[in-house]
Amino acid sequence: MARIVMKFGGTSVADLDRIRTQARRVESEVEAGHEVAVVVSAMAGVTDELVGWCQQLSALHDAREYDTVVATGEQVTAGLFAIALQAAGVEARSWQGWQIPIVTDGAHGAARIRSIEGKELLRRMAIGQVPVVTGFQGLAPDGRVATLGRGGSDTSAVALAAALRADRCDIYTDVDGVYTTDPRIVVKARKLARITYEEMLELASVGAKVLQTRSVELAMKARVRLQVLSSFTDAPGTLVVDEEEIVEQPVVAGIAYSRDEAKITVRRVPDRPGIAAALFGPLAAANVNVDMIVQNVAADGTTDLTFTLSKSDLPRARQLLADAREAIGYAGITADSDVAKISVVGVGMRSHAGVASTMFRTLAEKAINIQVISTSEIKVSVLIGAEYTELAVRALHTAYGLDAA
Repeated sequence: MARIVMKFGGTSVADLDRIRTQARRVESEVEAGHEVAVVVSAMAGVTDELVGWCQQLSALHDAREYDTVVATGEQVTAGLFAIALQAAGVEARSWQGWQIPIVTDGAHGAARIRSIEGKELLRRMAIGQVPVVTGFQGLAPDGRVATLGRGGSDTSAVALAAALRADRCDIYTDVDGVYTTDPRIVVKARKLARITYEEMLELASVGAKVLQTRSVELAMKARVRLQVLSSFTDAPGTLVVDEEEIVEQPVVAGIAYSRDEAKITVRRVPDRPGIAAALFGPLAAANVNVDMIVQNVAADGTTDLTFTLSKSDLPRARQLLADAREAIGYAGITADSDVAKISVVGVGMRSHAGVASTMFRTLAEKAINIQVISTSEIKVSVLIGAEYTELAVRALHTAYGLDAA
């Protein structure tokens, strides 16, 4: 007997027929003698609609009220899923994050999980009941519901698996595993049987939509065994494992891209100690995540600072920088949301030279200009014009020998 957390994404529970289908998957695991907990996302499209309503009313809406609105999507799915299980003869009960409780910090709209009290869920599972838990949400210190940010249901599932000491966490989604790149762009993309936590973390952080970044980070820290599976077929999925479990590491495991990028350049900033803190401090305090940063120092004692962030954070960031203009003393700001980030990822980069030069040469051959560059031990990322996204991904996938035969 195993203890399993099964997480179903929005497309997996998009309508009642799909909810019934996933309920049958859970029923099969229960009948096999396993203890099962389920984590669900909102039905496909629901969260986008709820977010849109908030943005239409106010671009700079109150994050606490935003959470009140968007958390309702998962609540509906959890109740419907529990009803479907009960109709199939499986004892089940829905749980909202605050009922468990899943305790978070106070960063509404982008909260982080602090703790999960799993004793009652374990007791219910031991007597054969299936808890159906709302993903994406928890209880903040102010006593209000807090959401974990987009894709947060993956994080909920992994955190719950860790708290319940589950044998594995199965993530059911609309793809049947992790591919070398988006197969909708590159038809020769290959499905990976296994991928390391580090590679999956980097791919998730730079645009791969299969798993949410924090969920992989948490899985790596807690050593939760992850499996990515299709909700619509019974094909084998992809295991996310320790590096030691993969015998031969490829130089590049995959190519990721993100169109959810915006670029801000703060012009003629005084070049003095503390200026970066004055500029990025207000953004951090408002939970605006900054990614790539480039600084160009001029001869006149000023500097231009360019950084990237999510498109959704662009209005808030511009307002924060405008409010801090007098304190920072910059000359002006320019912004561009028509950009994309392309990244190559692989643990094999640690022992192989020339990965970055191959990327730069390949893009140059396609006449694609690089605006910003950033690197890590197992990743190289560049910012390019959004119109070149698909061309860049295809060219790089071929250049690194990732095309399927």
